[in-house]
Amino acid sequence: MTPTAFYLPDPTDPSRFESTDITRGPWSPDAQHGGPPSALLGHVIERCEPREGFQIGRVAVEILGPVPIAPLTVTAQVTRPGRSVELIEAKITAAGVPVLKANAWRIKRAEPTLELDESVLPRGNRPGPEHSVAVSSFPSVQPVGFHTAIEYRFITGSFVDPGPAVCWIRLKYPIVAGTDPSPLERTLAAADSGNGVSATLDWSRYLFINTDLTVTLHRQPIGEWVCLDAATYPQPHGLGLAESALFDEQGPLGRSTQTLLVGRR
Repeated sequence: MTPTAFYLPDPTDPSRFESTDITRGPWSPDAQHGGPPSALLGHVIERCEPREGFQIGRVAVEILGPVPIAPLTVTAQVTRPGRSVELIEAKITAAGVPVLKANAWRIKRAEPTLELDESVLPRGNRPGPEHSVAVSSFPSVQPVGFHTAIEYRFITGSFVDPGPAVCWIRLKYPIVAGTDPSPLERTLAAADSGNGVSATLDWSRYLFINTDLTVTLHRQPIGEWVCLDAATYPQPHGLGLAESALFDEQGPLGRSTQTLLVGRR
């Protein structure tokens, strides 16, 4: 049966979610891609003691280990309350073992809005998804997974051409069944692909695993598509960095970074 979402909520326990096959990563049949659980953290963070007039400005995800395709428990709490800025901590456990955790800053929006001189602000956007090339295949041996549950469209670069790339990404399914993906969920799910779309090394010879994902947003994304203008910087000593400028069809959104473990397969 084709999954209807990346995760199915447990009707008896709001902290429990069943993982479906489309969370699967490209390399292991038993482990998830980092995008879906990062977005699941965003889903729970946004529902943690929500406050009118606030929005998430940054989410930093630490990947503590492989995330199994299994039932997950996700919890969140406000650990640093404040009138204008507060910190939320969230965690995913599988069979009682922590596999992901995140810190998120929630910031109060200015009311009334600030008067800014837009002539001195950075400008720029990227050609929209209608100007891009749809990906027909992904370098994975897994027939079903995250790579089959999202749509990739490249403006420049590709999975088989090493180097920087500009790629639009759209979810085909909701993160949690019965809900519409929020802008934050869409962005977290897409941003974890930065090191993949801009890979500089041969997929068959090297691995480049991210240990974290940090996403900073200066505004809320609009629409279904998120664009990554991504570059990866591997080093001979086995460390690397992937960074992405994030866009929607209206213009710049923010930045994402990933610390990489680089090695031979």
